[in-house]
Formats: sequence, C-alpha cells, structure tokens
Amino acid sequence: MFSSLGLFKQTPCPEHPHCLARNCLFAHNDSPGYKNDTIAARKFPKTHSLEIADSESENDGPRKRRRVSGGLKKEIELPNPPKSAQKPVSPELAKTGQKTPTDYEILPRTASRTISPPPLRAAKDIPARTLASENEERVKEQLIRNKIAAPSPSSIAKKAAVQKAEAVRESLNPRMLPNPPVSHPIRMKLVTMLYEQMIRLNEEVKKSEDESRDALVLSDQALITEALDEEFHVAKRSPTVYQNVIKSRIMILKRMKLEIWKEERNKKIAQKIPDAGQKKPSVPKTIETGLTPAEEIAFVPRLAAQQEGLSKHGYITSMPTAAEVEAAQKGIESSHGWEVCDRCKTRFQVFPGRRAEDGALTSGGSCTYHWARPRRPEMVKGETKRPDLKYACCDETLGASTGCTKADSHVFKVSDPKRLALVMPFQPTPVQERSDLPGAVCFDCEMGYTTYGMELIRLTATAWPDGRELLDVLVRPIGEILDLNSRFSGVRAEEFANAAPYRKDMQPGIGSALQTVESPSQARDLLFELLTPEIPLIGHALENDLNAVRILHPVIVDTCFLYAHPRGLPLRFGLKLLMKKHLGRDVQMGGDQGHDSKEDARAAGDLVRYRIGEMWQKMKGEGWSTRDGVFYPPRPLDTKQA
Repeated sequence: MFSSLGLFKQTPCPEHPHCLARNCLFAHNDSPGYKNDTIAARKFPKTHSLEIADSESENDGPRKRRRVSGGLKKEIELPNPPKSAQKPVSPELAKTGQKTPTDYEILPRTASRTISPPPLRAAKDIPARTLASENEERVKEQLIRNKIAAPSPSSIAKKAAVQKAEAVRESLNPRMLPNPPVSHPIRMKLVTMLYEQMIRLNEEVKKSEDESRDALVLSDQALITEALDEEFHVAKRSPTVYQNVIKSRIMILKRMKLEIWKEERNKKIAQKIPDAGQKKPSVPKTIETGLTPAEEIAFVPRLAAQQEGLSKHGYITSMPTAAEVEAAQKGIESSHGWEVCDRCKTRFQVFPGRRAEDGALTSGGSCTYHWARPRRPEMVKGETKRPDLKYACCDETLGASTGCTKADSHVFKVSDPKRLALVMPFQPTPVQERSDLPGAVCFDCEMGYTTYGMELIRLTATAWPDGRELLDVLVRPIGEILDLNSRFSGVRAEEFANAAPYRKDMQPGIGSALQTVESPSQARDLLFELLTPEIPLIGHALENDLNAVRILHPVIVDTCFLYAHPRGLPLRFGLKLLMKKHLGRDVQMGGDQGHDSKEDARAAGDLVRYRIGEMWQKMKGEGWSTRDGVFYPPRPLDTKQA
C-alpha cells in the first residue's frame, strides 16, 4: 500500500460521517455543524459570491483544483468559519447585510507560526564605552555571586575588549573562499569537530577555581568565531594539506590539558588588546671590543673593502672622462627628456626648468605604485607549493593591483656614472694636514627625487668610535624637487622652510632646526673638511651615499660587506635587521615618518665596533697582542735544534 502525501488532508470527506475507509485521504472533523455545513457546501454551492471556473456538471464528488479566473463562472458556498475565527462586523455593514472582506479570507496554515524577533543591533552601533562598562559590571556581579576576589582592572579591560570583538554574530558555517581546499560538507564537518573540542576545554575553564577564569571563559559566539578563524586561516594558508592540519589540530585539542589551553587563551587575549601583546623590548647589548678607542681606530683599516671589484656592486672608483660626459650629454638631448619611472615603470617626460607652455615639470599625470618591495612569505610546514610574492606595504599579491600609494608625479633615478657626472662632477678626497681630525667618520645621506634624478637633500657625519656629531645639514638640490621621498628620507618641505642658512660658528647639535646649505657641492666641501684619503669612511650601503655626494674615497668600511648575505651580493641585509639581530636595538622605527640619517650613521658605527670585538677575541685566542696601538702577530714556536 502506498503512503499518503497528505494532499487532501484539509479537504472534508464527502462520505462523512458514513465513511468506512480505514485510512481515508480526506479530513474527518466531529465538531458540531461540520457534518451538515461542509456536506451542504459541497452539494449545494449557491450562496456565496466567489466565482470559479468549472466545466463539469454539479455532482457530489470532490473537485481537484479550483481556479479563480477564466472559463464558465458559478457560485459555491464555503463552509462557515468557526466563531473564534470570525471578526466583529461594523454596525453599518450589519444593517445592510453586506459581507466584509475578511469573511472570505481563509488563513493559511503558516499564520499560526511565531514571528521571528527583529535582528540584534550591529556592534558598530553600540558605543565602545557602553560595551566595556556593561562587560565590567557583568564580571563584577559574577564575582560577587561566586565570592571570588576581584581581578585587577587590566583583566577586566581584557575581558571587555574580547567581548567587544565578539559583538559580530556568526553561525557555525565555514567562511567563503574563492578556491576552497575541499568541499563545503567536509569543511563543515571539520569545523564542527573543532568547535566541539573548544567547547569541552571552555567548560573545564568554567569549572576551574582560578581567579582569572572570568577573563578566559569564552561565550558561545566567541567559540564559534574562534573555530571559524582557525579553520579559515588553515584553509587559506595551507590548502594542499588542509585536512591533515585541521585533523592534527583537532587531536591536539582533544588531548590538550587545561593549563595549556589557558596559556593559549592568554596569548590570544593579549593580541586583541592594543599594546598588551607587544613583546618586551630586548635589552640592547653592550659593545665590549677589549680595545681602547685608539686601538679601535688602528684596527678599523683591517675591515676596509678592497677597491678592486667594487665597481661591480655600484661603487664608482674612477672619474668619468670628458668624452664620456659629452656622450651622455648628447644622449640626453636626443631623448628629449624621456625617462622610466623608478616606482611604476611608466615612461614619462621630464622638463628641467619647467615646460614653457604650462610650467609642468613632468608628463604622465600621477603615479600609482607600491612603496615596498615584494617578498615571499615563509612556507608553512607541510606545504609543497611556494607561496606567492606579496608586497609588504599592503600584503597584496604581486600583480593583483597597480599600487596602493599615489604620488603627484612620476620620478626617476640615475645610476650611470657619466650622467651623474654631468649634473655634478666627481671629486676625490683631498689631502690635508690637520691634527684635529677624527680617526674615522661615519656618514649617511638622504636623497629625494628632482628633475635631474635622485639628489642629495641631507648629509650627516659623526665621529667614530664615540658617535659625536660632526655635521648635519639640509641640502638644496640642483634640480626642481619632484618628491622629497619623505617616507624614507624623513625630510619634509616645512623643514626646508624653517631651516636657517648654514653658519660655521654654529656648533653641531645645538638647536632643534637643521641648517641649510645651498648646493650639494657646498655640502661635499664641508664633508671634505673632516676627511683625508687615509681616514676610514664608515656606513651602510655606502655606494648610494658616495654617488649622491660625488666622492671617490679609497678607504671604505661598509657593513654590507662585514655582514654579508649568505647568498652573496647583490643580496644584502638591511640596517634595521642587522641592528636587531646583533645588538638587540630597534632603529628606523619612525614608520611613514622616515629615517633619521644621524641614527643610521651611528648604527653603522656600532656594527663596526661589534665586528671588531668579535675579530679581536678570535685573534687573541690565536696569540695576537697589542702595544701602543700596534698589533703584533703570535710568536712562532721555538724549534729544538737537532
């Protein structure tokens, strides 16, 4: 026997009350009035004015489907609704005997269902102060009820911050991904298993007697968010080994002890609260070379780079000839000022001295670019596919967009020695006889973009090894300024506006505003006053600084050579990384405010001292000794005469 689909469950049985069917498909109702009214409604459909289409003759059989338009129109009589469902009729309609529209309405079955409540207000509409105060009061009430000592204000603040983040409602449904690693049912099953283990650990925290449990307990919504976050992170970062990683995490949670779960919760709470998740600053190392300052100065020439081969790494070791400079001049004239943008690689035209028609300095409009270089993220354990290159400035994949930063004009950089000499000629360090010169000089430059390429805009020099400031000036470039490159140079237009002209009688380091010199050649002359060809010049990536100042110097101590990259040049470590790794110091922490050339110059000098200390310790172990600033090699062992 086939099972009923219930299609006629609401249709009165035509044989009622004499129906003998065991499992009748029609409705049977024993209420008074039903037997007569319903049967009469089917046998004598004449009273009500509802019109239906019916081509069949009137009979006692049930009709299959009623239509309300088209065809022949007849009247039927509907069964009287129960009194409880009837609505009161207005006196005016009662006098006339006219039916109300509600008399013909038959409520659908869904009318008796409960109506869903309105959605909760979004978290962004609730003030942060209100959320924090409510959470704080809730924690205090719970502590009073459980008779537990009140936690510190910091723990209450942590709880409030976490609950504020929980205000966004989510269901336990894996988040959408453009390329999911597995099908949605599998993701749903795994995230549910992950959620169940988190619930178990959360219940154990609730039952514990730890005073900090109130800050560690998660609400139902927070547990859902936690499970979704973890599953989404694995699905996005490790798609090829997604199931292995998730299943492994589920097993770890299944075997996890309560104390380990609490440690994980404390770490995640610290990450969500501003400044709470920051690591304590590492203690800077004290540099102990084991030598006196005079001995350090005598030792540093041992670290100087050999002049042979420096040209392969961007250093200019010889002056371009007059014929080469003349050929460069002819090339610039024939190119009509067309250059390639150093940022977005777009071809554009530059107009030194401004274009006569409209006074423009460049063509091509604005420049959209990424200010950071693309880097490849670290491979996740278990992954076989290398991750795509991403820009450090905006975390976008290489090729996903044209850029995240917009500048007013395109810029360019010149590296050809002949073109550099065309703007300002190179000069070797002059010889001078002075006894008050420092033993070594650390220097650093900041550059900006002009209509002649990248030019010097700030020059700083400090004494080595004590770090005393010798020179720090702003430099007005030769060409018109296109971009001061403030994100890296740290130099802004207001500093040029507020700077006073340079005076020799003004001691370095006195006053907050920097002094200004009128040209790069004047800044170079001031640096030459501190140097001789024998004085070591110390810095980081010195080829850029030397080319900007147009100096040929024979004794170069570059930290890029002292702390070489394992894969060799042109790869090199940045100054910020070297300082953090070897000396435990944080430099270049200004963000978009730019670098400080004085800080960078001193940092390079400290790295040189640290390397000298390492080398001297090794040399002492081999038997070297020093006396009066002179280093003596180990004495050979006396051989016994036969």
